[in-house]
Parts: sequence; C-alpha cells; structure tokens
Amino acid sequence: MAQIKDEQQYRAALARIEELLKVCHNDTPATDKNMLELDLISDLVADYEEEHYPLTEPSLMEAIQLRMYEMGLTKKALAEMLGISIASINKIITGKSEPSLQTGREICRKLNIDPAIVLGV
Repeated sequence: MAQIKDEQQYRAALARIEELLKVCHNDTPATDKNMLELDLISDLVADYEEEHYPLTEPSLMEAIQLRMYEMGLTKKALAEMLGISIASINKIITGKSEPSLQTGREICRKLNIDPAIVLGV
C-alpha cells in the first residue's frame, strides 16, 4: 500500500485534503470519487502523523492546568475544592511535589482526571 514518505508529501497531502473538503460534504455519497480520494488520503495522513507526530498523555501538571482553565478555577478555588493549601497546589502544579493518595483521589473525582495520569503510569 502507498504511504507518505516525507514532510513534503505530507504537506501536499494536507493541501489536497483541504481542497477535497471544499467539495465533499456530509451528504456526499461514499462512492463519490472525491469522497473516496478524501478517505484514502486521510488514512495516509493519519498513518504518517501517528508515526511522526505521536500524541502523548499529558502530565499531571498539564492536566490540572487544563482543567483549571476549562472550569474557570483559580489556584485558591482549586485548593478549596481539594481541601489543601494553595502552597500545596503550587507544588503539585510546578512538579515540585506529588499529591498524597487522598489528594490524588480528589483530583480524579473532582477534576475528572484519569487515575493513570495522577499516578504517572
């Protein structure tokens, strides 16, 4: 099967996808030649990105900061929510300290962060 071999081919494939998206819509039949080409090129791009731009799990610090942003929480509000001091929050967010087991549970429950991220596994 064909594959994207380098960054130049990758950029060209992305440009072609952009062109095809202008002519393919939700109601375009799956048998339409443009839709077939879009599907094929999208798969090639996905394979290339998986190899060259893999997604990694966020760190606990990143996950907490994202949730704070999403929930509109200040450090003070987060500290109150978790029942710990602002100093403890600062240490966790900066990576200077890991949360206790009890705080880790609260982070999972109240911020809806995957336990694997909290445990660092």
